Amino acid sequence: MAFLRRLGWYLVGLSIGIIFLVFFLKKKSGENGIDFCYFPNCRVLKDMRSKPVVFSEEFNQEKDTLLIRSFLMDGDIDFGKSDTKSEPCKTYIISQSVEGKEMILTAKNCKDQVIAFNVATN
Repeated sequence: MAFLRRLGWYLVGLSIGIIFLVFFLKKKSGENGIDFCYFPNCRVLKDMRSKPVVFSEEFNQEKDTLLIRSFLMDGDIDFGKSDTKSEPCKTYIISQSVEGKEMILTAKNCKDQVIAFNVATN
């Protein structure tokens, strides 16, 4: 009888866990779901996407905001060239391949905003 009681409690716990996982994974896979960022590149870009983007005075105005947003969505941060220890704003070098050309964005990640400085073609 003790085995059947333990088996019953095991099945109750297992079913609660499966229900939790189904709801959790459904939220993760949805369009407005949860975004998990485990690597530094993803974490920094997610932080930068959550802030408003401001353009510096020396920024080339022919570049549009959609290009900047694409850097923040799909870019690769070069941590070797970036200045991640500067205060109050950290400077990041973000590269992305656009239409076969390698483009590089220089941006500062401040506490309340992201300042875009320059987009260069490499």
